[in-house]
Amino acid sequence: MTPRVFPLPGNGDLAARLARRLGADLGELTVRRFPDGESYVRFDTPPAGRSVVLVCTLDRPDEKVVPLCFAASTARELGAERVGLVAPYLAYMRQDARFQPGEGVTAPQFARLLSGVVDWLVTVDPHLHRVAALTDIYRVPATAVASAGVVAAWLRAHVRAPLVVGPDSESAQWVRAVADRADAPHVVLSKVRHGDREVEVSVPDVDRWRTHTPVLVDDIISTASTMIETVGHLRQTGLGAPVCVGVHAVFAGHAYRDLLAMGPARVATCDTIPHASNAIALDGPIAEHVRPLLEPHWRP
Repeated sequence: MTPRVFPLPGNGDLAARLARRLGADLGELTVRRFPDGESYVRFDTPPAGRSVVLVCTLDRPDEKVVPLCFAASTARELGAERVGLVAPYLAYMRQDARFQPGEGVTAPQFARLLSGVVDWLVTVDPHLHRVAALTDIYRVPATAVASAGVVAAWLRAHVRAPLVVGPDSESAQWVRAVADRADAPHVVLSKVRHGDREVEVSVPDVDRWRTHTPVLVDDIISTASTMIETVGHLRQTGLGAPVCVGVHAVFAGHAYRDLLAMGPARVATCDTIPHASNAIALDGPIAEHVRPLLEPHWRP
C-alpha cells in the first residue's frame, strides 16, 4: 500500500512537500495536551497496513519527544507495517562523552530511546564530533543527509563571488565541502571559547579577497555568538557585509535579533527548523534518502 506521511505539530509544510516527492499520502495526526500537561495523540488518518513516515524536527526536543514516541508506538499498535522518522534536526548529539564526573552521556541514551520506537531514521547534518557515524549509537538504520550540495547551489545562485568562511576548525570539513561544490575559495578562522556566550575569533589576512562577498557558514546557529563575533571582525577588515548561512536555525533566545543587529547582508538557513530565515529547501535530498527505505515494501 502507498506509504503515509504524518507531520507532528509544526512540521506540516515539510511533510506535505515530502509526500509529494515520494508519491505518498499525507495523513492527519492530532497532538495536544491535557489540562495537566500530559500528551494526547490520535491518528485521524488510519496507519494500518501502511509504511508510516513521521516528520518531526527535534529542536527544543523535550516538549516533542514524548508525543513523538507515543505517535510511533500508536501507529504500530494500529497496524502500521513499519514506522520511520524524518527528523531534519536531530537533538542530543552534543553530550557524547562524560566531561565531568557524574554526567549523563545523553547522545547514546537518546539514540536508544528513538531506536526503540522507530524502524529507521533520516536526519540532516547531525553534529557528529566524537561519534564517527550515527550507526555507532543508533540500533536502527540511521541516515545523515548532507546539505553541502544544496547550500552550494544556493550560493551560486544568490551570492556574487562568494568567499566561504568557516568560523572555527570544527567547521573546516563542511566549509571545504560547500566551497568545492560552489567553486569558491574558502578560509577557516580560529576560535577560543571562554564560556557559553563568550567567543574570541581571529581573522587571517583577507586583503586578496576584497572583491569577494564573505559568506559565513556553520552547521548549527544556536546562540549565534560565534557568527556575531566573526561578523564584527570581518566588518572591521573593510570587507563587505557578510552573508550568514546556517543549516540548523536553532537561534536560542534573542540570537537571531542579535545577529541581525550586527548588519549582515543576509541571514539564510536551511529549512530543517521552521524559521523566518529559511531560504534553502532540503525536501529533495531528504526524499532521496527516504525513498530507498520505503522501496523494499512499496514502489510508486
